[in-house]
Amino acid sequence: MRVAIGSDHAGYELKQHVIDWLKTQGHDVDDRGTHSTEPVDYPPICADVARQVAQGDADRGVVLGGSGQGEQIAANKVHGIRAALCNDLYAAKYSRLHNDANVLSIGGRVVGTGLADEILETWFATEFQGGRHVPRIEQIREIEESN
Repeated sequence: MRVAIGSDHAGYELKQHVIDWLKTQGHDVDDRGTHSTEPVDYPPICADVARQVAQGDADRGVVLGGSGQGEQIAANKVHGIRAALCNDLYAAKYSRLHNDANVLSIGGRVVGTGLADEILETWFATEFQGGRHVPRIEQIREIEESN
């Protein structure tokens, strides 16, 4: 799977760990930045990751920051993106199962590497359930298109 990834300075260290995990799992990783712990604004980086997914240049995206909250919000501004903040396993599972999330957001100041590995494993292994959730995804698309 092609995965675009990006972080701000607060998520940089966890991003490096996530890149290693993704590569170990056989994913093709596109690191969109940042490339150090020097302070940087996250919105352009997260939007870039989201655009890679929306344009089909990546199958999924991962954004990381301090809490992951702002990163999720920024990614969700891109048309066609369903970014989910998943700092626990329940959110990781159901963001994919029910919402078909295509961008994962994690807080580097909230989640340690062990839990991050479990979140990644859950998120990448969980398939969209479809069924009764399809009309809901369509309703989300309609809202997006009407604005």
